[in-house]
Amino acid sequence: MMNSPRFRHAFDYAATLHAADLRRSPRIPYLSHLLEVSAIVMRQGGNEDAAIAALLHDTVEDHGGTRRLADIRRNFGRGVALIVRECSDSMKRPRQQWEVRKRAYLKHLPKASRGGLLVSAADKLSNARALLADHYAIGDDVFKQFKHPKALTLWYYNELSRIFMARLKGELARELRRTVDELNRVSKYKPRRKSPRKA
Repeated sequence: MMNSPRFRHAFDYAATLHAADLRRSPRIPYLSHLLEVSAIVMRQGGNEDAAIAALLHDTVEDHGGTRRLADIRRNFGRGVALIVRECSDSMKRPRQQWEVRKRAYLKHLPKASRGGLLVSAADKLSNARALLADHYAIGDDVFKQFKHPKALTLWYYNELSRIFMARLKGELARELRRTVDELNRVSKYKPRRKSPRKA
């Protein structure tokens, strides 16, 4: 299944679009993140649509908005396009403020399809793992890579984890919860439901 021409096409499509993109820290090709997310989805039993959407989940946000989503639908079908749309926190240009986008994403996430929840949780686990690894290396300085405060980042991850534990359940949700709990511990952050800016 994952060595199908359709999956290989998705890999080439993502590799081309993200060719110049780098992760924030460490500065490695962004494709590494997309491959990790797709691998997590496969390990959790996701079907081919979900594995392909995992490779493409950032293309709409980063490379073309609604026009990109239409192109994904043409190339990979409605199922993949639906998951990619559900994993995108913005299709507008210029983008809205970070907290506005994340609040809207948290509101929509519980209504997402099973595939959308799976790809989103895999994405957030990949990001949380990277953040935790960097925190082990450089401490709270890791949060300086973001334009928003540390407390907002950790609030967001805790809210995501809460939703996935309720809606997705299973080992992926539990692994994300463990990773976020460890982030809370090393960062000395006490989770709270209200955003720090709204508390």
